[in-house]
Formats: sequence, C-alpha cells, structure tokens
Amino acid sequence: MGQNDISPATAEAVETREDLARFVEALHAELINGAVWENDRLERFLEALAAWIRSSPGYYMNTGRPAPDNASWSFFANALGAARIYE
Repeated sequence: MGQNDISPATAEAVETREDLARFVEALHAELINGAVWENDRLERFLEALAAWIRSSPGYYMNTGRPAPDNASWSFFANALGAARIYE
C-alpha cells in the first residue's frame, strides 16, 4: 500500500494487523500533509466514526455486498481505546 493510498478498495484489502497499521499511517500522512478532511478535528472524527459504524450495513448494501459478519470490532475498539494513552 502506498503512503497515500486510502481508497475504499484499499480499506477492503486490509487483512492483517500490519495492513491496518499501514492504512492508519496513510490516513495520518494524508492529514498532516494538508489534505482537506470534513472531520479534521478529533471530536468530529470520532463522532463520524461512530455514525459510520452504526450505518455501515447500509454502505455494504449500497455497494451490493453483504455486511461482514466476522469483523473484529473488539480489536478495533481496543486499538482506539489504547490510542488515547499509548505512547
């Protein structure tokens, strides 16, 4: 994955912990390099993240795919929670 490759297709290709870390690094790089984000402040980003998670079945339905049943939501929750204090 390239540093700025954060397309939905790239997100779909995330299969490993390392893939996810590289994807998050690409998001970070895009933001610090001046990309315009609708939700560029942490409070807005987290609010949008929660809203997307809740409505994600609609995203998958609109793209003609079933929502994943085996997503590791707990791993993602642990990662987000740990990021609050991890140095």
